Amino acid sequence: MNREQAYTLMLEHTPSASLRRHMLNVEAAMRWYARHWGEDEEQYAVTGLLHDFDYELHPEEHPTWGVQYLRQNTDTSPEVLDAIMGHAAYTGTPRTTRLAQTLFAVDELTGLVQAAALVRPDGDVRQVELKSLKKRFKNRAFAAGVNREEVQQGAQELDVDLDEHMAHVLTAMREMDSAPV
Repeated sequence: MNREQAYTLMLEHTPSASLRRHMLNVEAAMRWYARHWGEDEEQYAVTGLLHDFDYELHPEEHPTWGVQYLRQNTDTSPEVLDAIMGHAAYTGTPRTTRLAQTLFAVDELTGLVQAAALVRPDGDVRQVELKSLKKRFKNRAFAAGVNREEVQQGAQELDVDLDEHMAHVLTAMREMDSAPV
């Protein structure tokens, strides 16, 4: 599966603009890490775009429903399918690849970055500073739905300092926001 096919599938299965935005943010962070490590950027992008595509229509079965759908109806690679299963800690799927570890590490953090952007008067992620993001991370009342333990665990699994990880994801999302559509 390529990025265009993944994007089309995501649009077909994801009604809300906010969840679509989340998956685009995760795609941006995944691409950033793929470039950083010299990995397959397209594979990382597809993984980011598809990780939650089933969430709104099948919340009780997420991500199992989505992975089964992808397995039966597309040519999605087993590595991508395993990463999607592994991003939901409750599935018990081990994250044994850098792809899976990266998806887990960036998923929750992109939500925190997006929330930090939305409370700015201009709503622009490019105006979010790392210092402010770190402060908001410590304030558990801010973006309370963001699982801070998973953010920390994700950085540890990637063997990246948490502050560096935040800076990387922030950079990725800034670059995406500044790119022409």
